[in-house]
Amino acid sequence: MGTEDRLSQLLQRAVEEEGYELVYLELPRPASHPFLRIYIDRPTGIALEDCRWVSEKLSVLLDVEDLIPHQYTLEVSSPGLDRPLVKEQDYVRFQGRRAKLKTKLAINGQRNFKGVLQHCEGGKVVLLEDKKEKPVEIVLENIQKANLVFELKH
Repeated sequence: MGTEDRLSQLLQRAVEEEGYELVYLELPRPASHPFLRIYIDRPTGIALEDCRWVSEKLSVLLDVEDLIPHQYTLEVSSPGLDRPLVKEQDYVRFQGRRAKLKTKLAINGQRNFKGVLQHCEGGKVVLLEDKKEKPVEIVLENIQKANLVFELKH
């Protein structure tokens, strides 16, 4: 298991112990911007105090474990209103919400999709696209990028 995998598992366990979900993390190579950015969430949402609390906890843990061999800045943040959908359980959790997806390979000549998440099971997402009657089925492995679409309620 590589350093990034060990780091991801360590951080996921630590974040979950504090009652949060680790949405994803970014750790660029030291030649670029030296930072470790961690996105956390929970059903009730994330406040600035949550980010501060998790940052303090993880900072101590990361110093003790010393898995990152170079200097970096730790950033803890909310995934935002256009939260990325990363894991299968994200698609299940946000069923009924609007999302936009980009696939690696085209489906019927199309790679960009936008609509309502119908359901997700067996490694497949079913999305009812805007202005279409028949939903499209997308294999999770084919999804390059997916985000929720923020809707302003009137």
